[in-house]
Amino acid sequence: MKISRILLAPALFAAACAGGEADPAAHNFREAAEVFPMTVVRGVTSHALTDYYPQLESADSLTTTDPRLHLTAGDEGWTRFDVGCEADALASSIEVWYGGQARSIAVLAGSRAADAYMTSSGVDDGCIVVAMTQPATDVAAFWRNIRLADGQITTSADGSLRIALPQSAGEIERSSIRVYAASDDGRFNDILIPLEYGEAVVSSALLDRRDFPSQVLYSLMIDRFSNGNPANDRRLDLPEVLDKVDYYGGDMEGIRQKIDEGFFDDLGITTIWISPITQNPYDAWGLNEDPPTKFSGYHGYWPIYNTAIDKRFGTDAELRAMLDAAHAHGMNVILDYVANHMHIDSPVLREHPDWTTELILPDGRENIGLYDEQRLTTWFDKHIPTLDLERDEICRPMTDSALYWIENYDFDGFRHDACKHIPLDYWRMLTRKMKTRYPDRRLWQIGETYGSVELIGSYVKSGMIDAQFDFNLYHTAIDVIGRELSAERIARTVEESEAAYGSHHTMGNITGNHDKPRFISLAGGGLSFDEDSKAAGWKRDVVIGDEALGHARLMLLKALIMIVPGVPCIYQGDEYGVPGGNDPDNRRMMRFDGYDSGEQRQIDMTRRLVRLRRSQMPLMYGDMMTLHVDSDVWVFMRHYMGQWAVVALNVSSRPARVDVTLPALAAAAAEAAQTGSDGACAQVAGRSMRISLPPYGFDIITNTK
Repeated sequence: MKISRILLAPALFAAACAGGEADPAAHNFREAAEVFPMTVVRGVTSHALTDYYPQLESADSLTTTDPRLHLTAGDEGWTRFDVGCEADALASSIEVWYGGQARSIAVLAGSRAADAYMTSSGVDDGCIVVAMTQPATDVAAFWRNIRLADGQITTSADGSLRIALPQSAGEIERSSIRVYAASDDGRFNDILIPLEYGEAVVSSALLDRRDFPSQVLYSLMIDRFSNGNPANDRRLDLPEVLDKVDYYGGDMEGIRQKIDEGFFDDLGITTIWISPITQNPYDAWGLNEDPPTKFSGYHGYWPIYNTAIDKRFGTDAELRAMLDAAHAHGMNVILDYVANHMHIDSPVLREHPDWTTELILPDGRENIGLYDEQRLTTWFDKHIPTLDLERDEICRPMTDSALYWIENYDFDGFRHDACKHIPLDYWRMLTRKMKTRYPDRRLWQIGETYGSVELIGSYVKSGMIDAQFDFNLYHTAIDVIGRELSAERIARTVEESEAAYGSHHTMGNITGNHDKPRFISLAGGGLSFDEDSKAAGWKRDVVIGDEALGHARLMLLKALIMIVPGVPCIYQGDEYGVPGGNDPDNRRMMRFDGYDSGEQRQIDMTRRLVRLRRSQMPLMYGDMMTLHVDSDVWVFMRHYMGQWAVVALNVSSRPARVDVTLPALAAAAAEAAQTGSDGACAQVAGRSMRISLPPYGFDIITNTK
């Protein structure tokens, strides 16, 4: 039988546009990467077309066959439009028409229903089979932004869905099927299934660096990573600059050497995020009062020129050699780019001093460090004024400056600094330029925003940026693991992220970053959660403290970020467990050998976890279901095409034992493989498991090796 209320798009597979190939917008529109869903609520919501299809300034029309949705064009046509919704929960679509062709936007309403879960269970006679815990009233499936038609989605007698794979998919190397569903109680999780020439990808061996959900990031600060060319070293060596904030000599040649030596291959890294490479000043700025010191621009976040390589980091040829080496090893490289501000001595600001926001507020206060109160105008410091990017005449050249690095070098995307301090229209303009000028390049963008899921998610759209770092998960995880709080808090935060960003988001899950104290020191007690971690890094040699405890808790954090939805990101040094306070103490020079026994166990476990993630399809594309959670232990399953991984995390100082049963939609294990902490063990009998965990331990049980 067919599902009730499957509302169908027109038959689009044979749609043709006479002369359409002569229109670059039509080609880019037709070949667009997967469009993020639109979220609506009962009532009326307003939307910008470029947030979904940035290749289009406007559309010929927008239509829907769903009587619960009502579309109204704005004053300037379909550039902006309103969506009226008459349902509390739905999974539907809007069709965007341009040049005689149509593509879809998935439209979702309602929150996640607690017991509504679906997952792919296999392929049968050219159909993907989707198991469901309860019936759905709406199902919307998409291939290449085309909603599948009526006869392609049916319901079997056992309640599972059968989704026929489009014949056209066999002509394309990589595409995917996306499935959304809802019942009267709310939405299901969504499903993502990559295809290779029309066949569902069931082996990780078919994935490569273009498959962004399979990424593992490595974040490095160039100056503090590896010195491959001492000839370009240029320390300030000034009495007012302490050694800790002077240049150490790391450069792009050092990165290239480590790529060719196999350092990143050995860890299993697929994407290297490098710190900014633009020219920074040659003198000292800023002030730390205790101890007194000024700072060099070793970190790269004070651009003098936005389109010039800092000579201390290398040459044009060395940058190209580093990028070529990374690609030869199957890795992406994304560039950390600073758009919010420029150094006060930059020629741009000397020529255009009026391009900055106001330093003095109407009430006489200095607008410095007011990160939430004056989010879009505040300065970070007096020597790095914030650009007034709400002005089009400033936004246009600054987005072109960012694009310079994509046009002239083979970067694979950006990590964007200080996203929330930059207006949304900047991201719309930049991404529109990227996707219209370079439609055939697979470029990925991830941003930095601290705030609510609503604020963070407001930037994550097809026409803005692909992802942001999930700092809410990071802060929750280190609090729970480091302070021994309830595991239920982590489970709830992961579920909130899934509901806000989608079940298959590529949000960044971090071990730490260059703005955070090292977690291993917090975890081991060498640094207190309640002290000033910046001051600690200046005042004393911050150590791990209890080394066994610090290493165990750091391993647990890594296990978490490797197995929940999102993209794991390792900050340099966390692979072996370097201690430290906050900036600048968290930016110690990297070591590549001479590890003690605890560091060696840490890096060995890092390698095992990364390899496990990259070998298991459920850990990259799997649908997540909680099997058990209490104050100490969270156990959940990730399931994909009949493959599953069961993950158990113990956040307490006590050993734990938990009995769980796999749901009926998960096949019983003929044999199971395990990766986990020393002393972790799972006894598996059919769909029943008894899992034993040491304090701060974890176990990952899979039904495929």
